[in-house]
Amino acid sequence: QVQLVESGGGLVQAGGSLRLSCAASGRTFSMYAMAWFRQAPGKERESVASIDWVGGIKYYADSAKGRFTISRDNVKNMVYLQMNSLKPEDTAVYYCAARSSRFATMSPANYDYWGQGTQVTVSS
Repeated sequence: QVQLVESGGGLVQAGGSLRLSCAASGRTFSMYAMAWFRQAPGKERESVASIDWVGGIKYYADSAKGRFTISRDNVKNMVYLQMNSLKPEDTAVYYCAARSSRFATMSPANYDYWGQGTQVTVSS
């Protein structure tokens, strides 16, 4: 069982940066692949980035490539999403998710545990 708590969301102007954090409970955190997803009002949940159990393999959605960076700290049981050059279309609730596998995917259906989400709003 893994419990996830996101933080770091907020209101930022276009072009700004935010760093999202996800704190995970459980002694086996390092055995889980992790991911960030987001959902804007009236839209389906979409993938943003994912990372394998040791942080060696990372995947990014096309919308995130070159602007966002996912990372993890298995000692602190944390996952991060550094978001730079933010755009108004990045506005969404961002969710942290854990998969009961060492290997990451970009499909929300593959993830077993979810946080409550943190709101990111980018003003133009």
